[in-house]
Amino acid sequence: MQGLIGRKLGMTQTFTEGDFLVPVTVVQAGPCVISQIKTEESDGYDAIQIGFETRKDKHSNKAEQGHFAKAGVGVAKTLKEIRVDDPSKYKLGQTLNVESFAAGEKADVTAVSKGKGFSGVIKRWNFSGGPGGHGSHLHRGPGSIGMAASPSRVIKGKKMPGQYGNVKKTVTNLEIIKVVADQNILLIKGAVPGANGSIVFIRKSERTAG
Repeated sequence: MQGLIGRKLGMTQTFTEGDFLVPVTVVQAGPCVISQIKTEESDGYDAIQIGFETRKDKHSNKAEQGHFAKAGVGVAKTLKEIRVDDPSKYKLGQTLNVESFAAGEKADVTAVSKGKGFSGVIKRWNFSGGPGGHGSHLHRGPGSIGMAASPSRVIKGKKMPGQYGNVKKTVTNLEIIKVVADQNILLIKGAVPGANGSIVFIRKSERTAG
C-alpha cells in the first residue's frame, strides 16, 4: 500500500477536462523519507516507517537523533508506519513523493477533524429540538433521557451533550484531480478532515466506487 504524509493547505476549485467545475482540497503530500524498514524476520511483519518534515536537533532527544542517523536523514516532525508486501523494494533514506499517485486514482485521507468544543445535542447529534413557541420550556435541550421504574437508569451510549470533533477521521474513495509533481501538490476532489495547516495521511484506496 502506497501512502504519504502531507499537510492540508486549503480548498479551491478547478476545471476538469470536461470543463466541469469541481471543488478540491490542496494537499502538500511529502516528500517523505524512509526512516526504518521492518521485516517479518526481525519484527514479525513487513512495513516501512516514513517521516515528514524535519526539526532541529535541539527539539529532539538522543534516542530520536540516533534512530534517524541510522537512515542518514534528519529528525522528522511526523512519523507514520505503512504495511507493505515486499520491504526489499525500499531502501533506508529513500524519498517518496507524489509521483506515486496519478490523476483519476482514488485515495483515502485520514486526519484529525476540527474540534468544536463542548456542544449540545442539536449541533452534536442533529437533534430536531423542541417547539419554538413561547409556551415551550424545551427549545434546544435533549428531553427525557431516562426510564421509569424499569430499568430505572440511563442506557449506556445515550446521545448527550459533550465534546464534539477533534477525532481521527478517514474519508474514503476521494478522486485525485491533479498531481503537481514539481511542488509536491495533490488536488483532491471534495473536502478532507482537519483544519488548514493540519497533518493528513493519504494512501491509495483499496476500495472501488460502487
